[in-house]
Amino acid sequence: MKKSIFLLLGFIYFSLASYAVNVDYTLGMSHPNSHYFEVDMEISDLKEKWITVKMPVWAPGSYLVREFAKSVNQVKAVDEMGNKLNIKKVNKNSWRIETKVVKKVKISYEVYAFELSVRTSFLDDSHGYVNGTSMFMYMENNKDIAGELTIKPYTSFSKISTALKLKDNYVYTFEDYDQLVDSPIEIGNQSEFHFEAAGVDHTVAMYGEGNYDIPTLQRDMAKIVEAETIIMGENPNKEYLFIVHNITVPSGGLEHKSSTTLQVNRWTYEGDAYLGFLSLVAHEYFHLWNVKRMRPKTLGPFDYDSENYTDLLWVMEGFTSYYDELALRRAGFYSQEDYMGKLFGTINYVENQLGNRVQPVAHASFDAWIKAYRSNENSVNTTISYYSKGQILAAMLDLYIIQKFKAEKTLDDFLRMLYANFYKKSDVGYTEEEFQSSLESFLDEDMDWFFDQYVYGTKIVDYKKFFKGVGLDIIDNGTGPAPALGIKTKNADGKLVITTVYAGSAAEQYGLSVNDEIVAFEGYRVDQSDFNKFVGSQLSGDKFDLLISRDNILITYEITMGELQRLKYVYKKNFNATTEKQFNHWLRVDVK
Repeated sequence: MKKSIFLLLGFIYFSLASYAVNVDYTLGMSHPNSHYFEVDMEISDLKEKWITVKMPVWAPGSYLVREFAKSVNQVKAVDEMGNKLNIKKVNKNSWRIETKVVKKVKISYEVYAFELSVRTSFLDDSHGYVNGTSMFMYMENNKDIAGELTIKPYTSFSKISTALKLKDNYVYTFEDYDQLVDSPIEIGNQSEFHFEAAGVDHTVAMYGEGNYDIPTLQRDMAKIVEAETIIMGENPNKEYLFIVHNITVPSGGLEHKSSTTLQVNRWTYEGDAYLGFLSLVAHEYFHLWNVKRMRPKTLGPFDYDSENYTDLLWVMEGFTSYYDELALRRAGFYSQEDYMGKLFGTINYVENQLGNRVQPVAHASFDAWIKAYRSNENSVNTTISYYSKGQILAAMLDLYIIQKFKAEKTLDDFLRMLYANFYKKSDVGYTEEEFQSSLESFLDEDMDWFFDQYVYGTKIVDYKKFFKGVGLDIIDNGTGPAPALGIKTKNADGKLVITTVYAGSAAEQYGLSVNDEIVAFEGYRVDQSDFNKFVGSQLSGDKFDLLISRDNILITYEITMGELQRLKYVYKKNFNATTEKQFNHWLRVDVK
């Protein structure tokens, strides 16, 4: 019986191995000002009569279906002799090819790349940037295949920066498709410098001019790496790459397993803006543990065809947001007061968002695909950021752990446990239920109260309870009911236009709408300054006429001034010996 089983298993293994295919890619950019990359995908050792190749619809780490196939053109296929093969597009991101049982197929296509962001690809005569999911197709049911990528730089490009392993001149290897597309590529004449921290060799590839100083960056980025490695207990990489785009658009970043891409204003390297850059470095670097290794089950291996849902983005992004600021404190970039100002700024921002009373942070995580990246004029009334709300909940859990274990344990210890159990022991990720049960096991108590009220509910956090353990009294220094109309406005082509109407406000009650043009207040034509002055002088209950233009129709509204109450939490130290010790441990008072 055993012998038969072994023979059967051997036959199955032989059968699977004999049907294994090889997939290699070539990336060209012969006419960079056309903004087209040229991609060849060569599949060999084929046995099937038909194969299907697909282009991903999204970029992991950025939870929106971006439909990368929309930028793909001129898809063609030939056999090893150059004979044309029949190819048919079968859905929005899939092409089916009749192979006729040939051994080798070369699929060629071009990708229009003219959106410079951390999630997409870009090409012009100054550089090329490749985010893999927007560039490389994969063979259906064959993403686990190792292969090679050959890059053919444009003639004036002298350098390639990527975390992929270099095999030979311009030839890089990948273990599987996930690794290929998780390794962004910068191609051009970027400057590179190195630093070593936590036993890891770090390369920084800088595209674009800026006011940065390389020795300063080497020193400060190393401090962040060291601080975060101490938090997690080990650094899993031997090498790591930062790709930094110094341009003029708003900043952002996208995490990868052994690299990250950061995009910042080129003049960001001094003053408060520089601290913002370091916070971005800390955020994306912390992701190499939190989301790229310890993660929800649905976030790797990925389904590239559709949304990958999870309730846990508040942990992936929120905990990372908590630690990017805390790491700056521990590395000495923030004073205690600086850090506390940052944390309470986030608390007051979240608690004054109307959407915080409507959308639980778990639902914000799950609905990221349709809400987080697709905000509209009503989003402020109905949604909350899983970044900022998750950051607050991470802080509360840290404070709760410190209080319970009298500063012998912190949230660091819980994350190390997750890392050990769901990455190092078996790289499988965890479910929502496993995350909660792991926290309960760590704390040795039922945590339904926390999840029901704050994760799946919208209850205001009991800040007094959580901060008590570190000797802080929490006081609400809010404004109390204050006169408010309940709108935001902007100047658009010389017109004063309403951009936001807050739910429950006087503006909503009396009929004002987004896109209304405000023409006159009490019969007087107004611009932004006049309007703010007139409205600012009104008391609760005052009546006034507002003339607006809607679809070029003039309408007069009689409005009674409403009220708005804003929360403003502040803290006051009230230490005893125990709470002072716990406060000092939380914020690492020995760091100056």
